[in-house]
This record gives sequence, C-alpha cells and structure tokens, in this order.
Amino acid sequence: MNSYDLIDYISEATKKTPVKFYLQGKELKSDLANYEYYGDDNSGVVFCEQKELKTIREKLGTKIKQSRIEMDRLNSAIPLADYSQYNCRIEPGVQIRDQVEIGDGCVLMMGAVINIGAKIGAETMIDMNTVLGGRATVGANCHIGAGTVLAGVIEPPSAEPVIVEDNVLIGANCVVLEGVHIGQGSVIAAGSIVIDDVPAGSVYAGSPAKKIKDVDDSTKQKTELMASLRQL
Repeated sequence: MNSYDLIDYISEATKKTPVKFYLQGKELKSDLANYEYYGDDNSGVVFCEQKELKTIREKLGTKIKQSRIEMDRLNSAIPLADYSQYNCRIEPGVQIRDQVEIGDGCVLMMGAVINIGAKIGAETMIDMNTVLGGRATVGANCHIGAGTVLAGVIEPPSAEPVIVEDNVLIGANCVVLEGVHIGQGSVIAAGSIVIDDVPAGSVYAGSPAKKIKDVDDSTKQKTELMASLRQL
C-alpha cells in the first residue's frame, strides 16, 4: 500500500475505543445476554465499546455494586494484526499494526513496534524496542539492533520510505531517516544517524553516518548472523 492508500484506510476506518468493564453485583447475567459477557450472576467482565457503557449502566442500575473500567486506546483507527497469520517468533510486548507483512522465520524481540504498511523479509531479526515506522521496508536475513528507529512515512504522502536491502546489519540505537536506502550486505555501526543512502557492501558509522570502509572478512566475522536463532 502506498501512502495515499494508507491515509484512506486510516481516515475511513471506524474509530474504536474498546473497554473491559468489570462488574460485581447481583442478577447480572440475564441482563447482559446481548453483550460479550464472561461471568455469572454475581461477577464478570463485559468487553464492549466505550459508547455502550452508559446503556449497560442504565440497564443494570442498582444491580451493580462495584465496577471498574480498563481502556488502553482512544478512537483508535488501526487494529493490531492477527499474529497467527505469521510463521515467525514473536516475543511478549511486541506491537504489530494491521497491514504489515512479515516473512517466514523472522524474530521480533520484546518491545518492538511495527507500524502500518511495514514489510520485513524472511529470517530477519528485529531486536528489542526497535521501531519500524509506517511503510519501512527491511529485506531478508537482516538484523535491526535494539532501540533502532527506521523512520516512517505516511505523511507527507510524497515522501519515500526507508528501504533496507537483504543481509544488512544495523547496530543498536541507530536512527535511519525517511527516504534512506541501505544497500545489500551493508553494516551500520551502533548509535549512527543515517541521513544519506548507503551503497551495498559498505560500513557506515557516526552522526551523521559516513563510510569508513567496505565490508571485509573481518567485518563479516564480527557481524555473523546465526540461523539457529531463527528456528521455530
């Protein structure tokens, strides 16, 4: 999906504020038959939209003795993806939005955030607390280091997304600005801020990142990726 498609998708989506409504009281179950209620006559939880709460409260009235509401989003336009569609390893705390493509054998570590329209190639590892912004594209057999941000592009819609080709290693806590293209087999040193395209087979470091050498045998040895970590 291009930026215009994503903008249409977001603007036209039904905005949702799902809540969990915990209840204690008496004779609750029969009055909640038309809602997603889990419990008995004395206690339970209703899964519903925030706008339905007033109706539920009015319907139950004095039957409610105690209640609590949990809400983790407000007028959300983009649901989380159905993780069961992916053939990969997704650790706790990962957030993947809808309309994200993830290849087989990928590993997504704790706290990673993958925004709408992003694409990740097969057997790539997205390390802890990494952020892939909207439409960011990462190739196969890459490693995106912990805390790294690949800038997203949804608006302005004319801007180009970050593209990381196959077999790239990006160290921890890097920032790759929108529109940057990182060529195949390149290495980006930890803490770098990448503002320009990186040719294939190059080693870049610094802020802003500059080329320090070509990838050689020593670099390959130090940045070897382990296929065993991608096994399911």
